[in-house]
Amino acid sequence: MLPDFDAFVADARAWLASVAAPRGARPWGEGSDSVAVFENWTDEQERAQTDRIRAYEQARFDAGWGPLTWPEEYGGRALPVSCALAFRRVEEEFDVPRRTEMFPVTQQLIAPTVAQWGTAEQKKRYVRAMLRTDVIACQLFSETEAGSDLAAVRTKAVRTGDGWRLDGHKVWTSGARVADVGVAVCRTDPDAPKHAGLTVFLVPMDAPGVTVRPIRQMTGGSSFNEVYLDDVRLGDDARLGPENEGWRVALTVLASERLDSGILGLQNADRAVELARHRGTPLDSYVRDRVADLVTRGYVQRLAGMRVAAAVVAGRDPGAEASVGKLLATDTMARTSEVVRLLLGPDLTADPGQWGTYAWGEHVLGAPGYRIAGGTDEIQHNILAERVLGLPRDRA
Repeated sequence: MLPDFDAFVADARAWLASVAAPRGARPWGEGSDSVAVFENWTDEQERAQTDRIRAYEQARFDAGWGPLTWPEEYGGRALPVSCALAFRRVEEEFDVPRRTEMFPVTQQLIAPTVAQWGTAEQKKRYVRAMLRTDVIACQLFSETEAGSDLAAVRTKAVRTGDGWRLDGHKVWTSGARVADVGVAVCRTDPDAPKHAGLTVFLVPMDAPGVTVRPIRQMTGGSSFNEVYLDDVRLGDDARLGPENEGWRVALTVLASERLDSGILGLQNADRAVELARHRGTPLDSYVRDRVADLVTRGYVQRLAGMRVAAAVVAGRDPGAEASVGKLLATDTMARTSEVVRLLLGPDLTADPGQWGTYAWGEHVLGAPGYRIAGGTDEIQHNILAERVLGLPRDRA
């Protein structure tokens, strides 16, 4: 039986009020002024932040506000997507821990993929644990020589009796230092067409032969990692989905990856508009125009996100809408950087000791990274060209 919607929202707001302060209660100039796109944490800081977010996610799960759309066997309430979206909107009113990338990856990408492709034992072991974030997962997809072409991976998985030996190198892996398991796309048939010879594995990140090396970014931090797989031995129970059918499994992950991309960057865009309000100096007509443009584009991006949500609620695959949302998100990030540069000038590059100024450097340096993260802008343009405009595919 579906709950009364108004009562559902009221109950959600009451629970959130019991665990977090209202977001609007914090005046400008107080609290953290971090607007980092990719955090500059040490290993210890990343683990501490992960534990803090995990504690909130576990409390949310245990109170019945976790995987709302999932069946009861996984800790859900079998509610429609509209209820999950309503909870998310109410949640934005409260100062809950800001989720790092690992949490949507685990809960919204990997858990559904295991639920769809996993064995009964894998589902029992991982799905509920991932939804509650007892187990954190990362994606071992990208490789240096494959670029955005996932089907071109070269990491090998070779059968060894009743198990597998994995050898290869993955790159740009977020959260590898704190993840419990990695979802690795490997080549298992080198003679098959590249889309046909892939298999996916669930790799324990503490398995012998797994080495994680942080990648130093131009922001100064190390949000991403290289992961080396050297003679990693796994049983066949680590295989996710059929042998040599890994492309279909990977597509399940990628389809989910773009659903939330349309909301990326909006929080920082809103913060940039607040910066304009609190800068304390008159804005000339050009800067006012740029700020107004950012506000307008924020509304457009939110509308695109609503179209994606409407497609999900209607049971449709929002492929094209999700690609539009991703492109709008990266554009919003870039225009946020432009507004901030105009507002702050040298305070962006030399720390004046004033709250909410020098911290913006991490956004400006990190924002371009999302033009390749989660599917490059070029990939999104191709999707729109082929699936919406009906243009011919790129030549192989």
